[in-house]
Amino acid sequence: MGLTLTEKIIKEHIVDGEMIKGTEIGLRIDQTLTQDATGTMAYLQFEAMGVDRVKTERSVAYIDHNTLQSGFENADDHRFIGSVAKKHGIWFSRPGNGICHQVHLERFGKPGKTLIGSDSHTPTGGGIGMFACGAGGLDVAVAMGGGAYYITMPEVVNIKLTGKLNDWVSAKDVILKVLQILSVKGGVGKVMEYSGDGVLSLSVPERATITNMGAELGATTSIFPSDETTRAFLKAQGREEDYVPLAADPDAVYDKTVEIDLSTLEPLAACPHSPDNVKSINEIGNIKIDQVCIGSCTNSSMQDLLKVAHILKGKTVHPDVSLAIAPGSKQVYNMMAQCGALSDLIDAGARILECACGPCIGMGQSPNSHGISLRTFNRNFEGRSGTKDGQIYLVSPETAAISAITGVLTDPRTIGAMPPYVMPERFIINDNMVTPPASPEEAPSVEILRGPNIKPFPINKPLPESIEAGVTLKVGDNITTDHIMPAGAKILPLRSNIPAISEFCFTVCDETFPKRAKEAGKSIIVGGSNYGQGSSREHAALAPLYLGVKAIICKSFARIHKQNLINNGILPLTFVNEADYDRIDQGDELALPDVKTEVENGSKIIVKDITKGFEFETTLELSGRGKAMILEGGLLNCTKKNG
Repeated sequence: MGLTLTEKIIKEHIVDGEMIKGTEIGLRIDQTLTQDATGTMAYLQFEAMGVDRVKTERSVAYIDHNTLQSGFENADDHRFIGSVAKKHGIWFSRPGNGICHQVHLERFGKPGKTLIGSDSHTPTGGGIGMFACGAGGLDVAVAMGGGAYYITMPEVVNIKLTGKLNDWVSAKDVILKVLQILSVKGGVGKVMEYSGDGVLSLSVPERATITNMGAELGATTSIFPSDETTRAFLKAQGREEDYVPLAADPDAVYDKTVEIDLSTLEPLAACPHSPDNVKSINEIGNIKIDQVCIGSCTNSSMQDLLKVAHILKGKTVHPDVSLAIAPGSKQVYNMMAQCGALSDLIDAGARILECACGPCIGMGQSPNSHGISLRTFNRNFEGRSGTKDGQIYLVSPETAAISAITGVLTDPRTIGAMPPYVMPERFIINDNMVTPPASPEEAPSVEILRGPNIKPFPINKPLPESIEAGVTLKVGDNITTDHIMPAGAKILPLRSNIPAISEFCFTVCDETFPKRAKEAGKSIIVGGSNYGQGSSREHAALAPLYLGVKAIICKSFARIHKQNLINNGILPLTFVNEADYDRIDQGDELALPDVKTEVENGSKIIVKDITKGFEFETTLELSGRGKAMILEGGLLNCTKKNG
């Protein structure tokens, strides 16, 4: 029986455990990446481990999130990250060089390598044949220090692509179709592995769009084979020596197969407020729009923006529409300028933003009140745009560009033939905005530059014998990390200051939660299914920890967030009987009388509702390593204890 591509890479990198599905395995990590919204905390944690120099093949620190300098906080964090990178052997991608996933794909990604990043869209690297996973900052810090990255051995789903995309239908429509089929919970515990003759018609940037938004499925990662298309991309980047052919064995066995005929797809959109709320453009109709934003790590490649430029050439953006475009990297920006495509965008009336995440994370360009915004991004969670009642639709660059001209949501197939565009055979190579680290000899003399906004991160205490605490918050299904710990221009600068950022914890759901949690001293949160979907931001665990949250009791958890809770010693408990969720109210006093013994014995965790006088069972799914972390109060405590 042959191996899938996923299994081949895992087999090459496994250092702990066995390749038995559903069991925990540890992987050797070749590369890591961080971005500035999560990087400061990751590097504070790396420092706490006492490792002088990273032990990976390549670690890169990117500045792409917090790029609005309305105060000293962001600039100070950038200086801190730059100095840590220089001292500890990490390459530093300076502000303006581009979005981490786009730049890493262009300049550093290698087929067959493992990559983890403190950003949930790290699976973008799967477009080039990497096993690339989003992770919490602490997991990334451990990997930089030479430790293994632990995941549950995943199931592998074969997304078999046949046929070829028609004009005006794009890679964005492919992944929107997958989301429509599988939902935002459909990828939990799974890897999406793409195969079939349809793969041959997709470029690396198109493949990367698909693997990027695989994060919205809740998948561990997504991956494409490495083939002659991959070789051509690497050659264009001056990196042909990094090419390795990779594919599943012909007799590989998958856990599930989903077949998609690319020739049958039509332009799609994810409607508010979930990436899987997918409908066809025709089904939605010609709704009036207020804003169009093109860019993000999903759709900001040279190929995407060349298409947009050819569509906009000689046209004018509708007078009722604001069009903003952010190139994904300096390389893309520079090449657009040199070939004249940038001029076409400017002539049409587009507002050109810097090479950064920008509007995708609510960092500027928020839509008007109740405004309808078409975005080529990956998430449309409520309030993520910075406008609470903003109506965000996720679309392809083609649909976005055409609609910016017409002023209404428009099926691009109605416009006529797609304008021709030609991709360059060679890309401009200029890595002058990537700073190499100091040599091992120079590193000891490098000073770490800390600003006053950088505060120590909270560290949990070992698990007590029992827990008694009130339910300070009860929430429903599909609570995202944007609900738990919002982003945006106001809040992101506080990412290195947990006491300050905790004041915004869960305020999207309940503005009084931070005050109530602090007054309670310790508390429990109750939630529905898929709790913690979305970003890898471990602030969604650190802020509740700082506010005294001891346990989360839910119907089910998203993968990365559950691991972040375990990493920080917060109990992620799952209802045995989901009907018990309905019996609990906010304000109920709960007790876990024998929690430490039950965790040690690996048994069910009994929870008593003191207020209502009943008890119910929960499960705590932990590996032996996870159990040790919960008992010791988190991964850092475990690491220090075990040397």
